[in-house]
Amino acid sequence: MSDKAYERQNPAYYALLVALIFMSVGPIILMFANSFKLDVDITSGTGGLLFMPTIQNYETALCDVLWYEPEHLDFCQLKFGGAFINSLIISLISTVLTLVIGCMAAYALVRFRFMGRDAASLTTLLVRMVPPAVLLVPVFGLWNNEFCFDKEGLIGGFIRETMGGRGDVCLAGTHSGIILIYVAMNLPFVIWILQSFIMQVPRSLEEAARVDGAGPFQVFFKIVLPLIKPGLAAAAIFTFRIAWNEYLLASALSDRDTKTVPILIVNNMSEFNVEWGVIMATGMLLAIPPIIFTLFASRQIITGMTAGAVKG
Repeated sequence: MSDKAYERQNPAYYALLVALIFMSVGPIILMFANSFKLDVDITSGTGGLLFMPTIQNYETALCDVLWYEPEHLDFCQLKFGGAFINSLIISLISTVLTLVIGCMAAYALVRFRFMGRDAASLTTLLVRMVPPAVLLVPVFGLWNNEFCFDKEGLIGGFIRETMGGRGDVCLAGTHSGIILIYVAMNLPFVIWILQSFIMQVPRSLEEAARVDGAGPFQVFFKIVLPLIKPGLAAAAIFTFRIAWNEYLLASALSDRDTKTVPILIVNNMSEFNVEWGVIMATGMLLAIPPIIFTLFASRQIITGMTAGAVKG
């Protein structure tokens, strides 16, 4: 395309681009600004961008991890630190388990021939289309009634001491119960997306490794996995963000000791009062880990895409 053709670009293209950027960044800027406002300034609607900033909302949200007691608080009601740790544990462990199981399952569906392979591949994608709300009632019933251990037994006592839980030592109310449902929910998509990356790996590389004496696991871990690093990074971003932001299943399966940050945000809303400033501050804190995780994983995508580039 010549320079003149580039200069005659339709102005509507730039207008659409600016509109999309504003729609993406605008809510974040608004939430960031409101996180430094008092509730009176937020609800009045007259403050706009001209207001006296305050960190009271962040002090209220982080009152259980601060080294000092905020003057405006008589009692620390929010437990953001504990909810943040719960979210990290659940999101990171579920992401790792989903990637480990998903990449192996995807490799088996692509490279191995067995009866029902195409049906299994299609089923994994169809399962992902099931809304989480449909799983809420059956999973809640199973986690509270069927998947329970005697609290006097060895397994039940171990779960009770290490992961917390209710008196009946069921999967409901434990980190493991929430992690298990997140793995099951995200696994079909991870398998589906990694299949396309594994198909692009030449079979000749695996055959050459086998000729050199590499075993099946060596071929998978040393040949296939490094070549599908962009796919693993993309799947990790998707899985982590879903597990980090999910609210519906976590609200039904968690208890006081295992609630996550999204549940903590909703708890600030009641029938008679909504602490908008604290909600905005907690929302900004909630957005930081996914952004950091996405930036780190995106570097792996770029590294994997440019690893085989030919230098001229």
